[in-house]
Amino acid sequence: MNGTSSYSAKVMDHFTNPRNVGEIENPSGVGNVGNPVCGDIMRLYIKVEGDIIIDAKFKTFGCGAAIATSSMVTELVKGKTVEDALKISNKAVAEALGGLPPIKMHCSLLAEEALRSAIDDYFKRQGKPIPQSPDKKDAHKNHLDFTQD
Repeated sequence: MNGTSSYSAKVMDHFTNPRNVGEIENPSGVGNVGNPVCGDIMRLYIKVEGDIIIDAKFKTFGCGAAIATSSMVTELVKGKTVEDALKISNKAVAEALGGLPPIKMHCSLLAEEALRSAIDDYFKRQGKPIPQSPDKKDAHKNHLDFTQD
């Protein structure tokens, strides 16, 4: 066994050929999250025009699954309204990648949280109230939010 057999072809593709790597100049929002247990750190940038996320980029320090989920969440979010982007769950990210091993599902949660953090930052920059997600109220309890003020 070579250690990659538990990953789908799509996960391997997004790991070896990640989409949207980098930074956005003058972003509308930036999300920074990290997992203190595994050491993965994600920074997600979004550019919003007229309530549509027109661009998303990421920088991730972490394992292959963390890189793949970062890549996939940027693909899923582009072209969506901010409201629709808020509905993207870690399960949706994992499903779009053809699944993740159970031990790596936390990576999809980190991608969801990085997206939420970037959207929260966008609302802060706009001077708008940050929409609350009652079902996600404890989402960050096991992760660190590195959002810069």
